[in-house]
Amino acid sequence: MILQMARASPLPFTEFAILFAMSKTDAHILDPIPDEQYLEARDATGGKPAGVRFLAFNTIIDIEAYGEAAACRAAFEEARARCRLYERLFSRTLPHSDIARINSAHGQPVAIDPLTYDLLERALSYCAESEGAFDITVGPAVRLWNFHEGTVPNDGALAEAVHHVDWHALRLRKTPAATAAESDADAATEAVPGFEAAPEPKACFAQLADPDAAVDAGGIAKGWIADALVAAMEAHGLSGIIVNLGGNVAVSGTKPTGDPWRVGIRDPRDPSQLIGAVPLVAGSAVTSGVYERCFTAPDGTFYHHILDPRTGRPVETDVAGVTVICEKSIDAEGFSTTLLALGLERGLALARRHPEILQAFFIAPDGAITPAR
Repeated sequence: MILQMARASPLPFTEFAILFAMSKTDAHILDPIPDEQYLEARDATGGKPAGVRFLAFNTIIDIEAYGEAAACRAAFEEARARCRLYERLFSRTLPHSDIARINSAHGQPVAIDPLTYDLLERALSYCAESEGAFDITVGPAVRLWNFHEGTVPNDGALAEAVHHVDWHALRLRKTPAATAAESDADAATEAVPGFEAAPEPKACFAQLADPDAAVDAGGIAKGWIADALVAAMEAHGLSGIIVNLGGNVAVSGTKPTGDPWRVGIRDPRDPSQLIGAVPLVAGSAVTSGVYERCFTAPDGTFYHHILDPRTGRPVETDVAGVTVICEKSIDAEGFSTTLLALGLERGLALARRHPEILQAFFIAPDGAITPAR
């Protein structure tokens, strides 16, 4: 079965205006990004698509496309520039990002970019739907773990951290950016026959009611970014696009043969191998798996990176991986971790309640696959 979905319209975005604004404020100093200069690019040849590879969000980004060579190059350049912008807004570790400034504000309101506001507003909706399995304020627990070095935090530190995990503590608001005098001028302008005034701009703010809470957008940001990248690249007139943000895959269009893109499903017993593939001509497939970042302690205990917000420890689940298919990548990202954390029975029930989840494949530790639909 080929899953074909309508793509959402592009998000409003004025790259140069945003970059200019960022360069003018201390709040948006351009923090260096690790391996920012790494880039591999190739033109289409022998029926294979043009492609680009670079590093962002602590992962390898692979983008491929079919279209005119100049259009592909321009689209790749824009995609890379957008990734740099988004990482400098959404990163938890870059000190001048919006997320880092929210976390270090000791409970005070912080002015944020409208893009960050949109991401956080959407993230809160997935928190509300997750039955407690997904919480964007899990940051205090996340920063205690080091899955690269195999560090296990002590019980006391985790117990203290989870006291500050509660997505209800994140408050978002918008206020009119115009002054009263500007508002009066706008009102006068609106009275001119035949003239339609532009919508009043809004200033965006975020605040953590708990000063010891911390936002971590890592469980949702790549879905938002994948949607934005595909929409931006579609504007270049490309006939086929596939964006892979380290396992978060979004596509648009087909190959020149008319064949769909095929997105692989990894085998949890050996993540270097695939146990299936999903054909897509538009939309997104996102996989969450306990094998993605994990380690085994000297005592034989297995630890993975998907944390239970209520305990701060790796969630206990009977599922090794979940692949979610949605029209929007942010939906697939927002639900994939939740479905894995809920386990097979509760995960199936939640997936079947949400029509935006077009399909979900639950992969057991032994490789058995259970589809939601």
